[in-house]
Amino acid sequence: MPGRDGTGPLGSGGGRMGRQGGRGAGRGKAAGVGPAGFCKCPNCGTQTPHQAGQPCYKVMCPQCGTAMVRA
Repeated sequence: MPGRDGTGPLGSGGGRMGRQGGRGAGRGKAAGVGPAGFCKCPNCGTQTPHQAGQPCYKVMCPQCGTAMVRA
């Protein structure tokens, strides 16, 4: 270990990325949200219960027809 600072061999970058390891963990995904919750319309605010296996962005608002988002 060069310098004995815990970074590993030169050029590997080991130990420098923090706990997530720089592998994209948690980037742009609803990690750990689970099947419970609601889908919400960004246009009119209508909420519907989230259904497992059905992404909210594919559900259309029953009031105005806009694609819903996870709330």
